[in-house]
Amino acid sequence: MADSAAGELPERLFWTRRVSLTARILAVNVIVLVLLAGSLFYLDSYRNRLIAERFGLARAEVQITAGAMGTMSRARRKALLMRVGSEQKLRLRLYDAKGALAADSFALAGPAFAFADPATEPWYLKAARGLDRGMDFLLGTPPIPEYREPERDDANAWSEVAEARASKATVMRQRLAPDRTPVITAAAPVGEKGEVLFTMRNAPDITQSIRDARQTLAIIVGTALLVSIQLSLFLARTIVQPLRSLVRAAIRVRLGRDREVVVPRLPERGDEIGLLARAVSDMSSALRQRIDAVESFAADVAHEIKNPLASLRSAVESMERVDDPALRRQLIDIAAHDVQRIDRLVTEISDASRIDAELSRTTFEPVDMVQLVSALVAARDSRGGNAGNPVRITHRGGANCVAAGDPARLERVIENLLDNAVSFSPPAAAIEVDILGEAGRVEISISDHGPGIPADSREKVFERFHSLRPANEDFGNHSGLGLAIARTIVEAHYGTLTALDRSDGRNGARLAVDLPAWETM
Repeated sequence: MADSAAGELPERLFWTRRVSLTARILAVNVIVLVLLAGSLFYLDSYRNRLIAERFGLARAEVQITAGAMGTMSRARRKALLMRVGSEQKLRLRLYDAKGALAADSFALAGPAFAFADPATEPWYLKAARGLDRGMDFLLGTPPIPEYREPERDDANAWSEVAEARASKATVMRQRLAPDRTPVITAAAPVGEKGEVLFTMRNAPDITQSIRDARQTLAIIVGTALLVSIQLSLFLARTIVQPLRSLVRAAIRVRLGRDREVVVPRLPERGDEIGLLARAVSDMSSALRQRIDAVESFAADVAHEIKNPLASLRSAVESMERVDDPALRRQLIDIAAHDVQRIDRLVTEISDASRIDAELSRTTFEPVDMVQLVSALVAARDSRGGNAGNPVRITHRGGANCVAAGDPARLERVIENLLDNAVSFSPPAAAIEVDILGEAGRVEISISDHGPGIPADSREKVFERFHSLRPANEDFGNHSGLGLAIARTIVEAHYGTLTALDRSDGRNGARLAVDLPAWETM
């Protein structure tokens, strides 16, 4: 098991540097609708398809009518022109071989249709024509000539009539009426004498169909855009508003002006924002506790160092006024003892102050606690560290007694607990070390035969500089940091260190370390 390494910062996209989260949410949701709105441009292809269909219809009408007129008399031709013009809403003109107008359905039977006058139309139709021009400009539609009535109505007034006579084929054109509706014209030769039939149809229904489709699509896109913006703003509020609250709380914590800053935990939210809020809240609480601990630790350090310093100062000042060699020797011994005590305090304080930072950078590995404890006890025996007290090791669980952690730090824990047991044990009294591995946990218990720890003091013994030793026993030889350091290390390994009674009911104390096994990490 290894602690996770510091993750690399994600690559920052250029557009996330200055764009707010609300703007990004709006952009992501609106861009789809913008693309949908772009489909308005594709209505041009719909219009071209309708125009092509009308061209096909005009071709068929002019060719059928011209073919029928080829064998008819003049009177019957006029009757046919009137009937076709009236039924099909067309204007039909027949030009003779010299190009003169021979017959006009409007003159024979009256107009079958009339162009709308833009000056008399309501404003919304004028706006629609303006939109038509704008769409044509955006799409780059080729310009279409406007329809104009010729001053002299003959074959030369219409280019398609001249082309049909010359090519002996059907020719079609498109023009725009004054109200910008399509005017579709077609010319086809009649018989072999050079006569030409010219038809003209106004198709306002094509323009209306395009406008209706554009309006429907615009309403759909506009409604969807409005709903999307509202939903985006709602989504932004649900994300940005709690984030801003967290930012304000974090700034107050950073400034340190309010020690009771309440970071919102958002318990009602089960999403990532809620997880972030609770993580920030826990982090600020841990930071506040850490600051309080540092302040308390600094006060304790000042108090503990002042005691030997006061004693050292008193001894030094007294030596100037003492002439008795024996008394001076005693004062020198007191001063030396105080210096050793200060040195021991500084060393222990140094270890305690940097232990958290070092553990935060530690990579855990599997640690066989049976081997670690056995090797440590053997080393202590070889240098007399157990003060003649036999240490008996028992273990249960075999290979399962493997914890996850830093071997050096776990060895420091066992070392401190053994030092504590030796200091309280009577001479030659045994110290029992029991190692148990089961259910994904590893427990190490160290029991002595000393006076034990009262139930109401079992938490106090883990406080810094706290000791239950008699005032005249080993004065100055114990800093009161050993058990505090041991608990700090154990908790950094996701374990617990507790003070208990001996399991056999005899006098003495039992300090139990509970650590997660390697396979559970």
